[in-house]
Amino acid sequence: MKNNLIKGSIFVGLGSASYGMLATFVKMAYKEGYTTAEVTLSQFTIGVIGLLMISMFSNRQTAASRTEAAAGIKQPSNWKSLLKLMVAGTAMGLTSTFYYLSVQYIPVSVGIVLLMQTVWMGVILEMILHKRRPGNRKIISVLIIIAGTILATNLLKSSVSLDWRGLGWGMLAALSYTITVYASNGIALHLPVVRRSLYLVLGGLIIIMLIFHASLNTNFSYDIFWRWGILLSLFGTILPPLLFTMGMPLTGVGLGTIIAAVEIPVSVLMAHFLLKEPVNVLQWTGIVMILSAVVLMNIEKPKRA
Repeated sequence: MKNNLIKGSIFVGLGSASYGMLATFVKMAYKEGYTTAEVTLSQFTIGVIGLLMISMFSNRQTAASRTEAAAGIKQPSNWKSLLKLMVAGTAMGLTSTFYYLSVQYIPVSVGIVLLMQTVWMGVILEMILHKRRPGNRKIISVLIIIAGTILATNLLKSSVSLDWRGLGWGMLAALSYTITVYASNGIALHLPVVRRSLYLVLGGLIIIMLIFHASLNTNFSYDIFWRWGILLSLFGTILPPLLFTMGMPLTGVGLGTIIAAVEIPVSVLMAHFLLKEPVNVLQWTGIVMILSAVVLMNIEKPKRA
């Protein structure tokens, strides 16, 4: 039991760290003259190809599916499930697009903090969908996150001027990420993990192609595919879904969510060391507050004897 917990924690931690590296790689691609269209299209195209290859070589079927098939139990309509996954995947594609647009105008350390606003957005979405007032602990956590965001984005310093375009794209990324989490986690759970991931990423690729189709007819640099596309697809669309799916069942959602918050410090440290982005004590204080709020929101209440 303990070994499984450690193994699950490592899987979730590695998946989160992978996500945390993305924005820094995107910034580095921007410095080489590549555009958001080139970055996102290369990431999702190679992601679809990679997951398709894994899916083709992975012919394992879950025991539950085999049992149901043998018993003649009718499975949910397959094409409907795949269509729903692709629709949910459009939110994933929008998240990457908005997030990469935001770090074009603001530091990575600020961009990842804005993306983490999905925590309190998720609370509001849950309240709307379930028509239930959030508990006091969640309300306190949301207030801590808002206070931590003000510190982490350096808004208290009058000398700091953040581009409003970056802030806007960052909040849109958080909103679409919230929709992605809620939509993808409840659709077609009877399908194998790799196949679910494949159709989610395919949906993301379709929406990205619709947004940036005009870029394909102009000066699109196809060398982005081998220069940055492989790296971005590996850490953004292939490894994280597989690692999370292997790790979350072993850790549980509560502990898994806490460990997943490692994405924030990884993203900030990567930007600090590779991009030389400055991060002051006030910002670190805000980041710690956000991480503490995530822990507070997800720790289990002690059970009465």
